[in-house]
Amino acid sequence: MSPPGSDGPSRPSVLASAPPPALGSLGERQLVSEVLAPRYRASASFGDDCAVIPELPSWPFELVATTDPCPEPLAFSLGYHDWYYQGWLLGTINFSDLAAAGAEPLGLLVSYLLPEELTVGDFERLLDGVDESCRAHGSKVLGGNIGDASSTQLTATAIGACHRGQRLSRRGARAGDSVVLVGAPGYLWSMTLLNKGYAQLNDAEDAAICERALKPVAQLRAGRMLAQRREVHAAIDISDGLYPSVESLCGINRIGAVIYQEAPVLDPLPLKVCRQAQVDPFAMVQLWGDWTLLVAVEANAVPAVLSDLRSVEIPCHEIGTFTAGEGICVDRGGTVSAWSGVDAERFTESSWHKSKLADYLSGLLPSGSDHP
Repeated sequence: MSPPGSDGPSRPSVLASAPPPALGSLGERQLVSEVLAPRYRASASFGDDCAVIPELPSWPFELVATTDPCPEPLAFSLGYHDWYYQGWLLGTINFSDLAAAGAEPLGLLVSYLLPEELTVGDFERLLDGVDESCRAHGSKVLGGNIGDASSTQLTATAIGACHRGQRLSRRGARAGDSVVLVGAPGYLWSMTLLNKGYAQLNDAEDAAICERALKPVAQLRAGRMLAQRREVHAAIDISDGLYPSVESLCGINRIGAVIYQEAPVLDPLPLKVCRQAQVDPFAMVQLWGDWTLLVAVEANAVPAVLSDLRSVEIPCHEIGTFTAGEGICVDRGGTVSAWSGVDAERFTESSWHKSKLADYLSGLLPSGSDHP
C-alpha cells in the first residue's frame, strides 16, 4: 500500500546509511529532493508556497493553505522589543505565501506556545499585532491553540481561495520569461543601518522607514492581479532572500537566470540610506525581511503587467531574465558572471537561524568599515 500523497510503493530513502546522516549534513534542498519528494511529489502543489486542499469538482475555486512559524523578529535585536511586532509578523509571513499563490485570504489559525512568565500585557500586545495584521490584509483570526512551553513558539496557518485555473505556482517559469520583483525591498535593513548609526535621516524619514520595516505587508493585492493574467507563469514569495528565491524557481523549472545588478529597485529612502552608508543597493535588495514576490512574466507582457501594478501604487521592477541554461548569473553593467548571492539554506551554516546581525552588516558594508 502506498503512503498518502506518494506516487508509488514506499521505498528506502536514497539517504539510507549506517549511521543515518544528520539533517545539518544535508541542507534543505537535498532534504526536499531526496527525502520529501519521493513521498509527496505526486501532490499537485508539492514544493509550492501553498498546498492545495482537495475540493469538489463543482467548486469554482481552489482552497489553499500554508503554515509557518514566526521567529523572534530582527526588530527585537534593534531595541524594538514589543510583542506587537512579532504578532504582526506572524500574520504577514503566512499571508505572503497566499500572495504567491494569487489567493484571497479567508482566515488565520494560530498556535501560541508561551512561557508562563510572559505577562498578560505582553500577550495582549501579541494579540493586537496579529489582529491588526489580519485587518491590514483583509482577513481575521478564525481560531487556534494556546499552551505553555519553555520558550515562545508562534505558528499560524493561513487559508485562502483562488479562482479555478488561476492559482499561481513555482512551476511554469520558462526560458525567455522576464524576472519581475513585486514590492519594495530594503526597508528592514535600512532601519538596521540607521539604528546602528551608519546613516542618518530626518525624523519624518526615519519614522517612515521604521513604519515599513516593523509592519511589513504581504503583496496580496498584487498576487490576485497577477493570477488573472495568463502571461504570468510562476511566482514565489521572497522570504529567504533574492538568491534563494531565484535558485528555487530555476531549480524546479530546470532553467537558468541572469539578474541585472543595476536594476533601479529601491525606493528613494532606502536608496538614500545606501548612499550614506556606502552600501551597494544590489546587496540591500538581496536580503530578506520585506516580503516581496518574485514573478516569471512573459517578456512581451512585462510593460502591461508593470503598468497595471503601478496604476494601483504597487512597486514593481523588471530585474532579469530566465535563460535556457541552468546557471544563475548576474549582469554587472554588461559583464555577465556566475552569481552565488546571499544564501539562506536551512540546516546549513548559511541559514539565517545561525547567522548573526553582525554577519549581515559585514556583508552589506564596504570592507574596513567601522562603527561610526
